Amino acid sequence: MSQETLKALSEHRTPKGDPLETARLAGIMAAKKTSDLIPLCHPLPINHIDVQAKIDVDGVTLTAEVSTNAQTGVEMEALTAVSVAALTVYDMCKALDKGMTISDICLESKTGGKSGDYFRNSKR
Repeated sequence: MSQETLKALSEHRTPKGDPLETARLAGIMAAKKTSDLIPLCHPLPINHIDVQAKIDVDGVTLTAEVSTNAQTGVEMEALTAVSVAALTVYDMCKALDKGMTISDICLESKTGGKSGDYFRNSKR
């Protein structure tokens, strides 16, 4: 994302309103609809969804945390939440910067489910 677009975001000067809050809400809504969007992904009872959007040095960082008491994981719901949130930021800022790039959508960690726990090697 260009520095001009980042500045407009931080000063709340985007044509369509607040992209970060809208992206947060879009991510939450998307997590709830994951089974409608991804073939063979079954619906799950979700207990909690948290999507965060923050301005970073080069763009916007999006994170999602999803939990359930079901016997399977909710990583697809979290990844869907971040993907749709990123597309929402793009949509709301494209009038300022069509050259934005969406990248590095990945699973950072998951606990529980049949496959067990997973933690990506990271700086944390």
